[in-house]
Amino acid sequence: MIDYLLKLDNWQLALLGGILTWSLTALGASLVFYFKGINKNVYNMMLGFAAGVMIAASVWSLIIPALDMAEIQGKIPWLVAALGILMGTGFLFAFDKLIPHIHFGKVNLQEGIRTKLSRNVLLVFSITLHNIPEGLAVGVAFGAVALAANPESALLAATAVAIGIGIQNFPEGAAVSIPLRQEGNSRRKSFFYGQASALVEPVFAVIGAVLVTFVSEILPYALTFAAGAMIYVVIEELIPESKDIIDEKGEHVATFGFILGFLIMMILDVALG
Repeated sequence: MIDYLLKLDNWQLALLGGILTWSLTALGASLVFYFKGINKNVYNMMLGFAAGVMIAASVWSLIIPALDMAEIQGKIPWLVAALGILMGTGFLFAFDKLIPHIHFGKVNLQEGIRTKLSRNVLLVFSITLHNIPEGLAVGVAFGAVALAANPESALLAATAVAIGIGIQNFPEGAAVSIPLRQEGNSRRKSFFYGQASALVEPVFAVIGAVLVTFVSEILPYALTFAAGAMIYVVIEELIPESKDIIDEKGEHVATFGFILGFLIMMILDVALG
């Protein structure tokens, strides 16, 4: 199986990885056909879990490999990482200010350029913002396969990134579709919006892979760029929203979710990478 995958172009590997992460989002969104609602504490735990996965992936799958590659290329590792992270956070900050979106529980607080788009579309745009850096992370990870000294190890590491992000996408899909159902949308419409939020992942995965394949020198920057973008999402969106508690019993569920997500992604990365 590994030998067959190594024969594929990097953009094809990235596309497969992006399709995997999207399909798990769709699978999570399909829970709307079986459940009428989602407990607030469960929702907060899902957000914490997603944050934990993204932070672990940023460190083990992106920043550490980027430091090693920068050193091999004769660059200053810490400088490359710092520049890449700053560019990634700046990119997401710009998107956050430009793309119109709102968040669950903040009905009247629209961010980005003012628009008359429906609330449903604005909610999906919010989750889509989270998925852009995830798609990039998958893409640059697979884009590194052909450039690695050990392609087999790099392929396993990239697979760990895709699996980890896919795992956190499953509850994320449910966290989009079920609240939409609670707001009065049909099950089919809620599912459609839930899975649509991750359609950008295969697209940006291919973009990331193509960029680093043709311009190998930017690979360390691309890896840390994706890391910076994901860290921005965690700090700016996921953690604040996950701490929106309804009672004292739910005070720590997001924290436990974060730790669980962090551990799962770390184990995946170390075991496969």
